[in-house]
This record gives sequence, structure tokens and C-alpha cells, in this order.
Amino acid sequence: MKHVEVVAGLILKDGRVLVCQRKANGTFPLKWEFPGGKVEAAEKHEEALRRELNEELGIQVEQLTKIYRHEHEYSKEFSVTLKFYQVQSYAGEIQNLAFKQLRWAAIDDLRDIDFLAADLPLINRLVCSGGLNLLV
Repeated sequence: MKHVEVVAGLILKDGRVLVCQRKANGTFPLKWEFPGGKVEAAEKHEEALRRELNEELGIQVEQLTKIYRHEHEYSKEFSVTLKFYQVQSYAGEIQNLAFKQLRWAAIDDLRDIDFLAADLPLINRLVCSGGLNLLV
């Protein structure tokens, strides 16, 4: 089975979290996710997230806190381990450099968005716990 290590960042603003929609021509077309991506060989998870958020959003992450870890099997051939981090501070202005669209979503609205299956356990935890207190 192919296994991929993935990191994702939760960026908060005015009580909302940044969510990103994948492009139509890639894997999992038009699904929503938190920004981030694959960890490359010999790369630390935090380094990978800093690189990914710079590539996707044009920001330089200054401070991160790991908040959740989850393993998900998409098929008998493909599984992922996801590590989610709260991005506590960053430099630069968020730009859309890689997605169909970006959106600031209220925690209560996350269940209504068509997210990747691997993100759903975190979303359920956020919604059930009232959201932002988990991310402090």
C-alpha cells in the first residue's frame, strides 16, 4: 500500500477558518481542504507545511502548533497520515496561487462543504467541540 505523509494548516481570521477548493483537473477534483500538502523525503513536518503554505498562499509561516493527527485509508492501495497545525502567525498577504478558490468559513458551516474524506474527522471534532477552543 502506498502511504503518504500530509500536513495541513488551519488559518483563522475573525472567527473563520481558511478553506481551499482543489482545481478540476487534479486528484480529488473540486474537493475542499485545508491548505498544505505532502511531506517530501527527509523533510520535517513543520518545514513541509511552511513550504506548502508559501507555495500555495504566498505566506511565510512564523508560528505553528500541532492540533490533530489522523490516519485515513482512501483505498486498499493508498493511505495518508495527516498532521494538522494551527497557523498562529505568518508574514505576507494570503494569495490564491494553487486553488480554484479560497473561502473563509465559519466552523459551524464546515460540515456543509464538500471536503476530502480524510479531513472529516477533524471537521467533526471542530464542530462538536464548538470549534475555536480546540485551536487555542
